[in-house]
Amino acid sequence: MNEQNPQQQNQIQIKVSDLDLKGVYANMMQVAHTQEEFVIDFMNITPPVGVLASRVIVSPGHIKRIIAALTDNLKKYEENFGNVNSASEAPQKIGFKLD
Repeated sequence: MNEQNPQQQNQIQIKVSDLDLKGVYANMMQVAHTQEEFVIDFMNITPPVGVLASRVIVSPGHIKRIIAALTDNLKKYEENFGNVNSASEAPQKIGFKLD
């Protein structure tokens, strides 16, 4: 008989490449939405240009879970390391240039 605890039965193995594990740096984010989805663009801006580092598209229900997770983690971070001040807004308008 194969007895596993419930956590082991629900565990999902995620495949990830070494390149993806390194992550990408983003110092700006832009959010847009339609009725069906939210589009989150992470960018690396080095004036006078910037590059799109990653685009993540999620459902409205999932964006709520993301916001809750980020809120919880920021609260825990501030409890350990002190208050975090909000970054200033972008001084200029950002737009996309398609190649």
